[in-house]
Amino acid sequence: MKKTLFCIWLCLGLLLSAMPVPACTGISFNTKDGCQMQARTIEWGGYNLNSKLIILPRGQKNTSLTQGGKNGLTWTNKYGAVGISVVEDGFIGEGVNEKGLAAGVFYFSGYGSLAPYNPKKAKKSVGDMELVRWLLTSFATVDEAIKGLKKVEIVPIYPPQDGQSAPTGHWRIADASGHSIVLEIENNGQRHIYENTVGVLTNSPSFPWQVTNLNNYVHMTPGPVEAVTFDKTQLKAFGMGAGMTGLPGDITPPARFVRAFFYLHTAPQQSDAQSGMLQAFHILNNFDLPIGIEFALAEKTSGLPSATQWTTVTNMTQPAFYYRTMNNSQIRKVDLSKIDFSSVLYQALPLDLHGEDIQELSF
Repeated sequence: MKKTLFCIWLCLGLLLSAMPVPACTGISFNTKDGCQMQARTIEWGGYNLNSKLIILPRGQKNTSLTQGGKNGLTWTNKYGAVGISVVEDGFIGEGVNEKGLAAGVFYFSGYGSLAPYNPKKAKKSVGDMELVRWLLTSFATVDEAIKGLKKVEIVPIYPPQDGQSAPTGHWRIADASGHSIVLEIENNGQRHIYENTVGVLTNSPSFPWQVTNLNNYVHMTPGPVEAVTFDKTQLKAFGMGAGMTGLPGDITPPARFVRAFFYLHTAPQQSDAQSGMLQAFHILNNFDLPIGIEFALAEKTSGLPSATQWTTVTNMTQPAFYYRTMNNSQIRKVDLSKIDFSSVLYQALPLDLHGEDIQELSF
């Protein structure tokens, strides 16, 4: 167990402490026929996250990992779920359960700060990297999840470094009714739950700051800008979209938050889940990160094809999970209604069974 913990800590240390750092962009929306949906990316250019497609059956028994070993909260899956893991198979980065509860973790660099692990509270402790799995397999709605969260300690799996609290994430939790919240934990364990009415989440700084920052872009408007004349000089737009001149284009979390907000809220509402899913992938195309942009000039890159390792779209109303990866842009779908979670076995499957295949057309 100590060897396993050391390997996990080493992986997490490389993942969360080194540069570049993980970046994520998430959006939430609904379609005209009432489907509640959300989508997100995950970016990490350091190395392959070894992500897998995870199938979680009902009735599976779990014990959370803590800094003391596999000695945390023990629970049995009440609901079946599907998700994608990061680093370790038990660390679900994004997923949805059979009742339509969806959850995901977004890196919260410099702001996320959990209470130190207390061995005396081990039996009610859930490791931060296992929180999504616990939520998905335990609750059907956001309100249920909020009540459940009050009964557990959320602890860092990765130990402190140089007296600094372990890096961690913040969490997006939503359900089939459209209720969506953001859970942030700062200052050594101070919890905050925010209603996510803007439909966007990225990384640091805190969610309220990101929402307030939108006011700096109050002048943004979709569409063209009319020409104006000053004395004898006429100023006119070079092309379409001039109403969004000044929209931040860098890859920092605040810039991505603003950009995602305007892309999302200027997009036409789609008629159904299929068209909504396709539109979500197109919106998130704008947040694909080329591998080199996360590294300094002349710094050796990881050799990955993209820093955006995977992108997902979740239908919470008719539970379904869509994804594509850095190796294969084909959209794949897992329809949860077609899985018998009472009999299916736990599975950790490669995301890309034929990830590097390119179809050659003949005429």
